[in-house]
Amino acid sequence: MQQPIYLALDFPTWEQTDHFLKVNELDGVPVKVGMELFYREGPAVIAYLKKKNHPIFLDLKLHDIPTTIYKAMRNLANLGVDVVNVHGLGGSAMVAAAKQGLIDGSNQIQTPKLLVVTMLTSMDQETVEQELAIQQPIETIVTNLALLGKNNGADGVVCSAQEARAIKHACGNEFLAVTPGIRLTNTANDDQKRIATPTFAKAEGVDALVIGRSITAAANPKETYKQAVKEWNHVSS
Repeated sequence: MQQPIYLALDFPTWEQTDHFLKVNELDGVPVKVGMELFYREGPAVIAYLKKKNHPIFLDLKLHDIPTTIYKAMRNLANLGVDVVNVHGLGGSAMVAAAKQGLIDGSNQIQTPKLLVVTMLTSMDQETVEQELAIQQPIETIVTNLALLGKNNGADGVVCSAQEARAIKHACGNEFLAVTPGIRLTNTANDDQKRIATPTFAKAEGVDALVIGRSITAAANPKETYKQAVKEWNHVSS
């Protein structure tokens, strides 16, 4: 897996998504398809993007009993996406079922990478302690979930850049760290709390980024995407 930037296609319809990609000449860039777009357009949106040669991270954050997850992942594997994910809080049996579903549903040539969602980047220490009643540092929770994922077949985790170094130390450099909550210089945090810049993420050992509103809501998305690539690759503007 190379070190991509997945552009989050957080649009309500394929028509708006396709218009954005065409106008900004973002042909073939890695993309993330989330719940909003997939639940509106269904598997057809994946087929559209594959025809245009976009590497695809299907970000549905599944969380259910192991049998249901196994069957869901077996179906998702047939779509030919590159990366999918489940919540680590579903436990070891659920993660193992997800992995087996991907293997059984794939064409055996390309099995999608499985990521475990650790702790959403919209949550902070105060939320964890006061709302979830978990009296441990976020880094400890995230690292434990990463180890759970690794020991049950996951290829990596979705985490914040702040926890990437600890995850690499616990799980090894080959275990992937994919990071949302990325904000470019001088852009708003929106509803994200554990955010980072591409340069910081790179320094912490992150393997891939997910960037949405910093690019899609920018005055010039094409130039902002180029800026993100420069920051990710440590190239001065």
